[in-house]
Amino acid sequence: MTVVITGATGHIGACLVRALVEKGRPARCLVHANTKPLEGVAAEFVRSDICDVDSLCQAFRGAEVVYHLAARISLSMADLPEVEAINVGGTRNVVEACLRTGVRRLVHFSSIHSLVQEPLETPVDENRPLVCSKNCPPYDLTKAAAEKEIRRGIERGLNAIIVNPTGVIGPYDFQPSFLGEAIISMAQNRLPALVTGGFDWVDVRDVADGAMRAEELAPAGESYLLSGHWVSMCDIAAMVSEITGVRNSKMTCPLWLARLGAPVIQGVSRLSGKRPLYTSVSLRALRSNRNISHEKASRELGYKPRPFRETLVDTLHWFEANGKLTDLPASAGKESA
Repeated sequence: MTVVITGATGHIGACLVRALVEKGRPARCLVHANTKPLEGVAAEFVRSDICDVDSLCQAFRGAEVVYHLAARISLSMADLPEVEAINVGGTRNVVEACLRTGVRRLVHFSSIHSLVQEPLETPVDENRPLVCSKNCPPYDLTKAAAEKEIRRGIERGLNAIIVNPTGVIGPYDFQPSFLGEAIISMAQNRLPALVTGGFDWVDVRDVADGAMRAEELAPAGESYLLSGHWVSMCDIAAMVSEITGVRNSKMTCPLWLARLGAPVIQGVSRLSGKRPLYTSVSLRALRSNRNISHEKASRELGYKPRPFRETLVDTLHWFEANGKLTDLPASAGKESA
């Protein structure tokens, strides 16, 4: 039976679609204008609008399973209306379309950012409450609100489960993502300074595998944290240097100082038309909880994230093979995966 994927051309979506097709499952990908991340993939492509429930009903007709990944990722405090329309309104529409068309199971992709991080000295697990403070970034608030839409759907009889990945890294990062862009800059020695702090990073392929395992094995209404390994930005830069042979900036900026300079960086980036790597929101994330437990997913789904260094090697190789690392020195000593 057909599997529908919203957000199919995003980082996780591009990996998930490939994994489903490799298993011989008919994949129907909801797309807008950009299909490049799925070029050559034997899948069905359907134009649809996440904000239009009727178009979703047409796209979901005859589908057994829906993977809902479509979301607006934001590292800004200023774009709540657009983020809310897609992340909350879009999820509400997906729930309604699933109920109307009789979809057997919905797998909803939330985020670690939907969960309260404090107390920082206690591991985060599936029992953490959803964020609700108006001081939280729009992305965090809207992903939490989207989970509530899923829960309302479950109360109406929808068979749905939720997965919460941490910071995603890995191949098929076509855009690239914020971390992917930072890794490219590190590999080209174009990052002027590093910041202290880090995050829990997880391989995109492990997220896709964990979600498929959840679709198959999880009881209705359950949620699972799909985490990986906490690694600092400085340690990532050191690994990139070892893998590529390219020296990185040794200038390190403490988080408190970076936070003071974030408005200036954002202003300069806005004038130049470039996306800032460091914002007040991204710097806030780099000082969040270091211990994100995937014990439940490991116990119930057999989930096992691969070593971070393996992911980083594969990511650098993928960026180079896809023309995003075009000016590495020919003598760069790259490891094999």
